[in-house]
Amino acid sequence: MAGTVFPEEIRLKVMLRSRHCCEYCKSLDKFSPVFFTIDHIIPPLQGGTHDLRNLAYSCPLCNRLKWQKINAVDPVTNSPVRIFNPRTDVWEERFRWSEDYLQIIGVTAIGRATESALRLNREKLVLYRKEMLEIGQHPPQISPN
Repeated sequence: MAGTVFPEEIRLKVMLRSRHCCEYCKSLDKFSPVFFTIDHIIPPLQGGTHDLRNLAYSCPLCNRLKWQKINAVDPVTNSPVRIFNPRTDVWEERFRWSEDYLQIIGVTAIGRATESALRLNREKLVLYRKEMLEIGQHPPQISPN
């Protein structure tokens, strides 16, 4: 999976717009042992561009799980829907935090399908959130579109 190498200026704009947070799972980059990536919301193989409006800041695992996907199956309706788009969707309209802030809950078909496809509540991510909550670094402020 060779990725696109973006100029530092583009990378910085995407990172700042996201507030240093994965735009899917909401992990903070400053606590990651690996660099976050720039994700094509619509992959180039599916007609996506390198324009800022098609780029999202992503932790490596969300990026790998999303890869070429633009659609996923809503586990409630069993219907295909598009994956969450950080440029056009409002996070709070598609997801909410569980009462303990450890799980992301999809509240729409797009939210549920994205949560399932990107495994937004994978075991290590939930443990990460618990640790971040204990040191006052979670939940992150949700970034605007």
